[in-house]
Formats: sequence, structure tokens, C-alpha cells
Amino acid sequence: MSDEPIQSASATQSSALAQVRRRRSPAIKPSHLGSHGAEQEAFQHQAELFYMQKQIQAQTPMIVVLQDGQQIEGCIEWYDRDTLKLRGRQKTLVYKSAIKFMYKKGDPGQ
Repeated sequence: MSDEPIQSASATQSSALAQVRRRRSPAIKPSHLGSHGAEQEAFQHQAELFYMQKQIQAQTPMIVVLQDGQQIEGCIEWYDRDTLKLRGRQKTLVYKSAIKFMYKKGDPGQ
């Protein structure tokens, strides 16, 4: 017989949930950013969320330019922390890390 304690199912589930929460928690910011850097990053995140929501609601045609120069045209259907879903000729899921920049289709100066 094993000397290890027997865990109940609920203890195992709560342990697994704690691990998921730790993985989902925001990454620890580098110390050189300080509180001002963290505030600025939070502001930029909120600005991104506001911009995305505005474009989704207006169904604005967008041009997304990827790091490799490829351009994808479409309306933003939804987004999450890491990805963006565009609806154009076809539905495309794009990693945000692959995006160089994006702009509204027909914007002057582009």
C-alpha cells in the first residue's frame, strides 16, 4: 500500500483550477518598467480594446499588414488576447504577434 495521502476529487479539481488561474494571470512586468510603465501598458491595452470594439460595431473594412508584408483585408469579427478573426473573402484567424500594423481601408495617407 502507498504512503501517499489520498486526495478527494474536489481537492484535485481545486488544485487544477489554481494551476489554470496561475497560468492565466498576467505576466509579471519587468522591474525596469516601474509603476509608470505598468500604467502606460494598461492604458495602451484599454485603448486597443476600445479601438477593436469600435471597429467591430461599425463593421469597418480593415487592412491588416503582417510582419512578412502580406496584407489581409476584412472586417474584424472578434478578438481575444492573442488572436484576431477577420471576415473578408474568407474567415481568417491571425495571431496578434504576426501583425505589423493595421488601418481602415481607404484611409487617406495609406
